[in-house]
Amino acid sequence: MMFAVAMTFIDQTIVSIAAPDIVSELGLSTSGMQWVVNAYLLALAAFFAVGGRLADLWGPRRVVVAGTLIFVISSVLCGCVPAGDYALTWLVVFRATQGLGAALLFPAALAVVVAVFPVERRGRALALFFGITGALTALGPLLGGWLTTWTWRAIFWVNVPVAIVALILTALARISDRRRDEPLDVTGALLIAVGMGTSVLGFQQASVWGWDSAATWACIVGGLAVLYVFCRYELRTHHPLINLSVFRDRAFTVDALVLFFAMLAFVPVFFFASVYAQVSLSASPNQAALYLLYFFAGFAIASQWGGRILDKQGARPALKLGCVVGAVGFALWAGKLTDLSMHDQWPYVALAGAGIGFILAPASTDAVNRAIDASYGEVTGITQTVRNYAASVGLAVFGTMLTHTMTDRVEDTLQTRGIPPDTAHSVAGDVTQEITGQADARTPTGDGPVSTAMRDAMSSIRMDFAEANQWVFYGMAVALGIGFLCALRHPSGREPTRADEKTATLEKHRGDLSS
Repeated sequence: MMFAVAMTFIDQTIVSIAAPDIVSELGLSTSGMQWVVNAYLLALAAFFAVGGRLADLWGPRRVVVAGTLIFVISSVLCGCVPAGDYALTWLVVFRATQGLGAALLFPAALAVVVAVFPVERRGRALALFFGITGALTALGPLLGGWLTTWTWRAIFWVNVPVAIVALILTALARISDRRRDEPLDVTGALLIAVGMGTSVLGFQQASVWGWDSAATWACIVGGLAVLYVFCRYELRTHHPLINLSVFRDRAFTVDALVLFFAMLAFVPVFFFASVYAQVSLSASPNQAALYLLYFFAGFAIASQWGGRILDKQGARPALKLGCVVGAVGFALWAGKLTDLSMHDQWPYVALAGAGIGFILAPASTDAVNRAIDASYGEVTGITQTVRNYAASVGLAVFGTMLTHTMTDRVEDTLQTRGIPPDTAHSVAGDVTQEITGQADARTPTGDGPVSTAMRDAMSSIRMDFAEANQWVFYGMAVALGIGFLCALRHPSGREPTRADEKTATLEKHRGDLSS
């Protein structure tokens, strides 16, 4: 299962490294390239809950195989995109189907792992699962930097051998495929897909449309309204897509909240740290990937430690420790960004990664263990939906924060060099879009006054970008601080054991017989 989901984790970061080459060869705009990235995340957020439910109804093995096939076929088609007028549409469509394949694959794979291990061993097992698969995200920039020296299309084709091995291992594992004879809640599936997709779209496009745009708020408010209708509908239907009664368990709700605030930082940090390294530190894509490895060194070590804490003491100590360590790590990292030295930053980068490592596996595992009355596929679908929704919100909010701060700073820098205010504002917006969209920090050519001022100001602009990123990383520290306040509400004590599960099931059957 770890091998099967490796593709989905690698794909979250590999495309951003190849973005400049894709834009150059296919003639895409910066906003078009952002849609190529966003299409994957939109589909992932919209269909995760559906993937978890289908794992229950069809059996996790079937859904793992189906998700793997959809993902790898879409990857091949992404790599075969023809140059021309239809290039953007082609890429966006098949990136979206990639996201659909990942949304089917991941909850089913996680449900298999959860079902195989008893509760008393589940903490360490899922710590290993999340530690290794999370660390695979760091391979994205490394692979992307190496493969794009040959052709950027290889970043999609590399999924083919991984998928073949995953399918072979899935067949050899002889996974039991228990199915539930219940109908699929099609109405609920459509409602949550529309609600999640529309609200995430509003958050993602806020940096382009602006927070004062009617379209931005129409998407956000409209999507949240559809999600409210979805919740009301699910409470009334006989076979819901998501069993919302799991949120009656305070521990499950706290786990979901802590995951939400942790994921505001976890996925966005890949993008912001990678672009910062390439722009402010003048690092190559491969050097930027090595910069991220400091984060994953801390993450991998802490994820194993967090799993042991969960098995021995329960989730609350691990969640509190992770939020504190992560908040301190991100705050110290933010303070060092303006030093423009990768060597001076690595302890704080690793500390931030350790904080996320303490949180991710314990919160996800404890949520599954606490939700006794719901199926594993269903609960993993819920927790992964929360995680991906938070990641989309984090990218949007922090991206907008970075864009506005960077534009203001570059505008001030250009004005101090004699550029008129109107021209400085326009050029600053273009510079910010190029840097944040493609990590493009090339020195401008030309003999005009603007180009000359830009060449003179490049070192200042790199510092402007570092200072703008400080606001983003401080924001991540604040998110983890809020997560700590949520963790304080987690009930103390261990999660249920296998005996507790059997007792709860017996009590439920007794109640059913009595009624």
